[in-house]
Amino acid sequence: MRTEEQRDPDPAPAGTPPRSLAEALRTRDDASLSALLRIRPDLITPVPTDLTQLATRAGTRASVVRALERLDRFALQTAEALAVASDPATYDELLGLMAGDDRDPAVTAAFPHALTTLREQALVWGSDDRLRLVRTARELLAPAPQHPSPTGLGPTVAEATAGMSPGRIQEIVAACGLPTTHDAVSAVASLTALFTDRERMPALLDTAPPESLEVLSRLVWGPPYGQVTADPARHLRWLIDRALLLPTAPGTVVLPREVALHLRAGRAHRETDPVAPALETARTHRPQMVDTTAAGQAYTALATVEELLKDWHEGGPSVLRAGGLSVRDLKRTAVALDVVEPVAAFWVELAYAAGLLASDGEAEERYAATPGYDEWLELAAGERWAKLASAWLAATRTAGLVGGRDAKDRTLSALGPGLDRSAAPEVRHRVLALLAGLPEGSSAVQDSVIARLHWERPPRGPRTAVGDDLRGRLARWTLSEAELLGVTGRGALSAQGRALLGLPPAPAHDTAPETVSGSGSIGTDAGRGAGTGAGAGTGAGAGTGAGAGAGAKLPVHRHLRPVVEPAALLPRTPAEQAAAAAQAARILGPLLPEPLDHVLLQADLTAVAPGPLERPLADTLGVLADVESKGGATVYRFTPGSVRRALDAGRSASDLQAFLTAHSRTPVPQPLAYLIDDVARRHGHLRIGAASAYVRCDDDAVLNEILADKRSQGLRLRRLAPTVLAAQADPAALLEGLRSMGFAPAAESAEGDVLITRAHAHRTPPRSAPEPVPDGPPVPDATLLGAAIRAVRAGDLASTAPRKTDQAGLPGTGELPRTGSAETLATMQAAVMTGTTVWIGYVNAEGAASQRVIAPIRVEGGFVTAYDHTADEVRTYPLHRVTGVAELADDQQ
Repeated sequence: MRTEEQRDPDPAPAGTPPRSLAEALRTRDDASLSALLRIRPDLITPVPTDLTQLATRAGTRASVVRALERLDRFALQTAEALAVASDPATYDELLGLMAGDDRDPAVTAAFPHALTTLREQALVWGSDDRLRLVRTARELLAPAPQHPSPTGLGPTVAEATAGMSPGRIQEIVAACGLPTTHDAVSAVASLTALFTDRERMPALLDTAPPESLEVLSRLVWGPPYGQVTADPARHLRWLIDRALLLPTAPGTVVLPREVALHLRAGRAHRETDPVAPALETARTHRPQMVDTTAAGQAYTALATVEELLKDWHEGGPSVLRAGGLSVRDLKRTAVALDVVEPVAAFWVELAYAAGLLASDGEAEERYAATPGYDEWLELAAGERWAKLASAWLAATRTAGLVGGRDAKDRTLSALGPGLDRSAAPEVRHRVLALLAGLPEGSSAVQDSVIARLHWERPPRGPRTAVGDDLRGRLARWTLSEAELLGVTGRGALSAQGRALLGLPPAPAHDTAPETVSGSGSIGTDAGRGAGTGAGAGTGAGAGTGAGAGAGAKLPVHRHLRPVVEPAALLPRTPAEQAAAAAQAARILGPLLPEPLDHVLLQADLTAVAPGPLERPLADTLGVLADVESKGGATVYRFTPGSVRRALDAGRSASDLQAFLTAHSRTPVPQPLAYLIDDVARRHGHLRIGAASAYVRCDDDAVLNEILADKRSQGLRLRRLAPTVLAAQADPAALLEGLRSMGFAPAAESAEGDVLITRAHAHRTPPRSAPEPVPDGPPVPDATLLGAAIRAVRAGDLASTAPRKTDQAGLPGTGELPRTGSAETLATMQAAVMTGTTVWIGYVNAEGAASQRVIAPIRVEGGFVTAYDHTADEVRTYPLHRVTGVAELADDQQ
């Protein structure tokens, strides 16, 4: 059965107040409907057939819960107050519940905007003298014994006395000094009038014992329920006898709503928050310093991701059976990157979100770089950063959860399941948009950011400490991750960060000195300084946005401005996102250091890279030397092992000497030249092959030295010939064992040729980046909204157009018309000749029935060609699929 707001009565005469939510929606223009569907996209999935179905869908529990969760605190408090008001309520009654008897000026000023928000989201409908909350929302927010109201109010006198004997009600009326009545209904009405009378009620309370007033003070702000014994004390009996406390169950009493509101001076809430908390400024820096710092962080981010995937070049850690990295592998990765484990988890998850890292899918499954990583390396530095930042901004995987516990008390691991949080992208965008609203170069106090987010989306469910809920933790992680990634610098939004959000460039940089401003703040205008596309918020004073255009056909409701939903601030279409990323890359590119083609060789067997190196130089130097320290300048150290590694990769001594000479701004130091020649002279002097394994050498003295060395006992060597030793160990173990003894053997093939062991890259098969988990249906674009609204309007025309009724009146019942084939054909032909519009029932090839309003143009060959008002186009219908036809009323022709 449809509820009252969903029921579609006969169309009301023009100018009369709407009698249902469907009628209220019917009075809206296309701009207002478009704003509704953008704010509540679940209403358009799938597209409703008409406005009646749209109203029905808007009243479903799942949709209402989602809409309530996306209200700001003051709008939600307004809905909670309307849930405890009379049904329907007047504008002044609801304002009194919010602003109190003294009409708080701040609440009074913000109230029209909050009410407009509820109207535009189809949670409230009706004229100002008959405001109604959608029934499902009232059921969720109204007081009930099973779930207390957020207002702390209890049931009304009428609700609490339901089932009480008429005699007992008359006794209460008499105890209150009221005249008795002839029936319980009028008696309850008399009590209600007393409790809501601001002049008579104080006189009644003045006669109460002090202990009774103390009991009322403990219950007034909730919870309104209390426990009493079978024989209550005198001061409790005084309250019960006058219905100031009413029994609800044996041993339980409740404070009636009207009494509580009188004691609260008419307020439904103990505290109201009509204005969004101001965002406090922590520090203000010169914009150039912010951009330079952020660029440095961006360069570090690129280097860190490259280092991570280079470390996993030949295959990374194994994949756990349940998925993800083990704790030990995460610790190893953190040590390799020289960061703490939570930061290592962030870099690993970032590379995974960007599609640069995945599991290889082998039997012994391991993590490795994807082919997309090689493509990423070929991009310019700014484009590589934009790809990482865009992936982070849109990802629902949340690295901050790593190390925590899931609902089944299992540890959440990096790259493992259970890390998706659909709210993460919206929170990241909102935090950055709030930073964009600060003066340029300013950072925000973290607690003020969290407080602002809590006002825009109040946490629901069990109460937690401020910042400990999911959105609060996401905000903290966003601020730290944005700094790591270079979206912000020194806590302030950078130029490339603004571009990434799709915001216009900030004004030209000034040269004002840095300041510390712990008490500074921006105003409550959420959109000030942030533009109307990404910085506007839901607070009072928010700029115009998706909610604009509340519909010219709506009655005047004293509203100030349309609502702006933060979800509408999420980036846009894929083309717009790509354009924003490209702009961010263009801004960042000139700020990154240019790659160098040289190093500085030093006599202590080190090389200093004073900046980032060109990729071929960095790759070769990474094989020839070991990284000793990183920072603004990278220090490489040459060792016998690193030189041997380069020789194993196929380089000769002369190649290495020529390489260093070409890429060093200083001469090749003599110790380094000697080291290369010495290792090269011994490289390959020993040959190892498979017997189990063997060692051969033209110098039998070297073989004697090996046999005499105690460290070779584990290899179980024996002499086969003056120049050959056999071993029980396999070739790889023998090769490693002799190298640990200080020799430089080379492996050889079965033909006796030296094997060149070049470093090889292990890649996964082609992999796509993980898809974000959506937070409900996506926000529809303008094209879809326009098409959907046209379809809904046309379907509504078909379902509400008045029809001529036959003798039985069947077409007037809302069912599909039913006529015989001959009558259908005759009516269609008559409509062609007279140019009239008719109403038909139609069943398509899939068996779905619908009703349409058409203007027949031609009837021939078993088909009717007509202009379909429902689809707003000319269509052809097979006559055998038409269930029947009926004429519209004369005033609808």
